[in-house]
Amino acid sequence: MKRVYTRTGDDGTTGIHGGERVPKDDIRIEANGCLDELNAQIGIVRSLLKADDDWQQGLNKIQTEMMTLMSLVATPSAIRDKNPRVFDSGMIGFCEEWMDRMTQAITEKGVFVVPGGTPLAAQLHFARTVARRAERRLWTLNREDPVPQDILKFVNRLSDLFFVMARFEMRER
Repeated sequence: MKRVYTRTGDDGTTGIHGGERVPKDDIRIEANGCLDELNAQIGIVRSLLKADDDWQQGLNKIQTEMMTLMSLVATPSAIRDKNPRVFDSGMIGFCEEWMDRMTQAITEKGVFVVPGGTPLAAQLHFARTVARRAERRLWTLNREDPVPQDILKFVNRLSDLFFVMARFEMRER
């Protein structure tokens, strides 16, 4: 591995896809930072699951797609067609189907939930809040430079998915 530090960010800027340098607090960087934090939080959730848990494969699929999503968010819309990464819009339906299966299985029908309960449920609620923040930052970026609508929808579904997963964890596992 070559060295990690480049010193190019010492002036408060960072590079984005296409080579442009922007301030480290640019909304594109802020949005991507939230997505990166969400991906790390999903990793924490996965670390609390057994290796053979049914949720591992689905969460891994989401984490892998998050890397594509972050690459696309890092790319200005004017040159996004030059980015070889393609977001799988089927991920929206994947999340919806997963939520539908869990929701059908949840016997308790209340919707007000105080975060916590088990370490896994608490981390799922935290993932939900990070997803909501990422979504807010993406909508701010969208006002400056269009974000693909499927990406906005997917991040919205992720927060819903983590809410349902936390409920399922508390009621059915």
